[in-house]
Amino acid sequence: MSTIAFHTLGCKLNFAESSDLARRFAQSGYKQVDFKEKADVYVINTCTVTQIAEKKCRNAIRQAHSLNPNAIIAVIGCFSQLNPEQIENIEGVDIILGNDDKHKLVDYVLTHQKTNTPTNQVFDISHLKTFYTSYSSDDRTRSFLKVQDGCDYFCTYCAIPHARGRSRNENIETIIACAKELAKENKKEVVLTGVNIGDFGKSTNETFLQLIKRLDEIEEIQRYRISSIEPNLITEEIIDFCTTSRAFLPHFHIPLQSGDNKILKLMHRKYERELFAQRVNYIKEKMPHAFIAADVIVGFPQETEEDFQSTYNFIESLPLAFLHVFTYSERPNTIAAKMEGKVPISERRRRSQELQKLSLKKKQQFYERNQGNKVSVLWEADNENGLMFGFSENYIRVARPFDEKYINHITEETLEEIDSTLQYYKVTKQ
Repeated sequence: MSTIAFHTLGCKLNFAESSDLARRFAQSGYKQVDFKEKADVYVINTCTVTQIAEKKCRNAIRQAHSLNPNAIIAVIGCFSQLNPEQIENIEGVDIILGNDDKHKLVDYVLTHQKTNTPTNQVFDISHLKTFYTSYSSDDRTRSFLKVQDGCDYFCTYCAIPHARGRSRNENIETIIACAKELAKENKKEVVLTGVNIGDFGKSTNETFLQLIKRLDEIEEIQRYRISSIEPNLITEEIIDFCTTSRAFLPHFHIPLQSGDNKILKLMHRKYERELFAQRVNYIKEKMPHAFIAADVIVGFPQETEEDFQSTYNFIESLPLAFLHVFTYSERPNTIAAKMEGKVPISERRRRSQELQKLSLKKKQQFYERNQGNKVSVLWEADNENGLMFGFSENYIRVARPFDEKYINHITEETLEEIDSTLQYYKVTKQ
């Protein structure tokens, strides 16, 4: 039996697509092994959001070639879509596929085994309309379900619209069918993912609200989470529905990117900070225990110290629970990369560290505010030094001594004791 190993970088959408490919290879007789092991085929599913992600891609290629110089190495995804020539010059790469052809990877690998001919299949996807539904199934408790792809926003810092194409999706009925397959696999929790999921329905004349209402009717799936959704697309109607729904959880991830309106305008974002604050405060009004995370970019061109302090103070004033902090990274072929007023790298890093400290403070405050509350925890399969972990409905991490009987089960727990690391609550009553 041939062996295959996957290394996935970047977003949860990539993980869903890698899992889908792994199932296809399994159906063709391949056995999946760890990426650190010797394999016959290595697949690197790439990201291009930052220079660091691209560096990790190159390192993964070299690692695979070192483990087995005779292996087939396939590089797919966003970095290969935008920079196939760079990848072609790295020793050991046999197959390069963009975001249109990556779903045909099994066929390309089988062809390469017969011909031993290198393949570089990357096409312009600016007008791509095809959509490939996929979901992850390697986790025993939850799955990431792809409901949307591409983006029409063209923010000045972002290369993803060039790498993923325009916004598109499959119709609701097809996605419902996928969700029912996950229910048959006994998945208790499904995370809806995409590039810009709030834009769902543009290609099928449907809406994201219609989608989540239909998904909520699948009673076998007990929990849903909504991944990153733009502040101008998470409407009050969506929030109201989540407040009263059977299965959608009080957990939201809303990109802010900057808390200063001057910078938001330079980024070509579709809102001002006042709208972001309104959405966050509306969620907390309806669901006081909700976990709300935000993305923030620091060091964007022309961001002065005053602009950064404006962002810092704005975030500090909001009831957020966590920040995903990104140090601005120039992306080729984006408007921001050509802007004047570059912020020195050292200053970008300092600002990033300041917001990361604020994020830790926000998380600790959120955990402490929930002390004494009763929550529902879905227990995961990993055994970490004798402990097993799970997340509450509002995304608080909880730990208990490992016991296999709890895997993929939901139990009611009281949040009584925070671990000394302030990273999770411990279950004290067995």
